[in-house]
Amino acid sequence: MLNPSTLIDADFVRTQLTGEFFGPADEGWDAARGAWNLAVDQHPDYVALPADADDVVALVRFAREAGLRVAAQGTGHNAAPLGSLERTMLIKTERMRAVAVDPEARIARVEAGATWGEVAGPTAAHGLMALQGSSHDVGVVGYSLGGGVPLIARKHGLAAERLRAVEIVTADGELRRVDRDNDPDLFWALRGGGGNFGVVTAVEIELLDRATVYAGALFFPIERGGEVLSEWSRWTSEVPEEMTSIGSLRNFPPMPEMPDFLRGQSFAIIEAYWLGTPEEGDRMLAPLRALGPIMDTVGEVDAVGLLQVHMDPPGPVPGKGDHQMLSSFDEGTISRAVAAMGSGPDAPLMFEVRHAGGALGRRAEGSGALGALEGEFLTFTVDILPAPELEPAVDAKLARMREALTPVETGGHYLNFAESSVEPETIFGDRLERLREVRDRYDAGMFRANHGLGA
Repeated sequence: MLNPSTLIDADFVRTQLTGEFFGPADEGWDAARGAWNLAVDQHPDYVALPADADDVVALVRFAREAGLRVAAQGTGHNAAPLGSLERTMLIKTERMRAVAVDPEARIARVEAGATWGEVAGPTAAHGLMALQGSSHDVGVVGYSLGGGVPLIARKHGLAAERLRAVEIVTADGELRRVDRDNDPDLFWALRGGGGNFGVVTAVEIELLDRATVYAGALFFPIERGGEVLSEWSRWTSEVPEEMTSIGSLRNFPPMPEMPDFLRGQSFAIIEAYWLGTPEEGDRMLAPLRALGPIMDTVGEVDAVGLLQVHMDPPGPVPGKGDHQMLSSFDEGTISRAVAAMGSGPDAPLMFEVRHAGGALGRRAEGSGALGALEGEFLTFTVDILPAPELEPAVDAKLARMREALTPVETGGHYLNFAESSVEPETIFGDRLERLREVRDRYDAGMFRANHGLGA
């Protein structure tokens, strides 16, 4: 088999691009190939940083002629399941960050490298809001292709269902604008089917005519975690779809970038996102506030403020995560989870449980490839992985949490939370065969996604 370096003239490729192109011997290679998760060590054959869609078209054509596969990344989140990038060109769209808001049509066009932090400001300026996620630096495109669970998911469902159009370069090297009328099967697949179909260069998303959400967090001593999560679980069975919430146990690292009140501290936290009036929200939250939180940050926030509530890391970190879908979160499960979490250096960084159901659990007619999540709760456990030799200890923590939740696990997965390889059937269920048919029609075996579709 020929070495890819004999098949691509890197110097010639550079003359055809506005952006940059790197091989392993080039200065800047290590920075170019990095993922958001600093514990993921990516080794593709080439890395490209296109400046625009024309660059992406050229790169896909070069890769096809050289017999290389292509993997696309915007921000590089959830890169671990990609595995080996041998004989692969990694196309990182991080320099394509333009955001344009049409306030009359309530649509935003977002290029493939833009993050939610870069979209929230322009939408908030018009009193609008997207179905954004919980982290400021997650890419809009990757989040949406994987389904996208917004912070107001129980009322509005998956963010992928708000995609109006997708601009994508397919394996034939053509830039397509895909929507319900143009390549409708591909449009269906892109709404939740992940990055298996080409390199997306931009998306158009519908915006909500909403300026604020009544949202924030209630902080409790982590020693009260079992009590707090039990009351929260009971409370979730009574709230309407206008309330989305998250329960968590969190150990904030002693990082200098962290706010003083979080740095090195541990809490049990309930986050609430209410779509009614503040007065109604206060009535809804009364049972949780009766527990006596030591901090209460709930208030009206716009799209920018909403990104601060979940308190994600301010930038890239090394870590490892695990995820499960649960049918319930009852007293026995909570007791096992609290015990498995432990305390001190033996505890993972975070264990969170998101209340699902509502619109998030309903697959509407005409929905995309994912459409809904089948489970009442979804979890995410993560720990810091500062050095490779510590991975067995981190794996042990994650395995301990997984075992505690196994009795109520549904066996399903949400693509964007699954940070290790899982069987595609557990993500897509009975839609998998149709996804494979669409992939085979447009992809020709060229594209690598963090969660592939199998045979």
